[in-house]
Amino acid sequence: MVKPQEKGEVSQEIVLKRLRRIEGQVRGIEKMIADGRDCESLVTQMAAVRSAIESVGALMLNNYMKLCFRKDGENETANFDSLARAVAIWGRVRVGE
Repeated sequence: MVKPQEKGEVSQEIVLKRLRRIEGQVRGIEKMIADGRDCESLVTQMAAVRSAIESVGALMLNNYMKLCFRKDGENETANFDSLARAVAIWGRVRVGE
């Protein structure tokens, strides 16, 4: 049985659908390289993939935050610390900006 989603919470199916779309975009970039497409088109597509990954990451952090803070009766400090670690990990992924 699937639990009803809270307002603003994104389902696992939605995240998986977005990740599959990203996978397709990456395959498209591979084909573009094999076909000798121009660099500008490649960079444009790579930027689109980066943006899509950042969007999925933001959705997942949003869900993580809601799940952490929804747990009644648990240690709020532990929830904040856990969320802070998740945000720090995501921040390290975005090197170079």
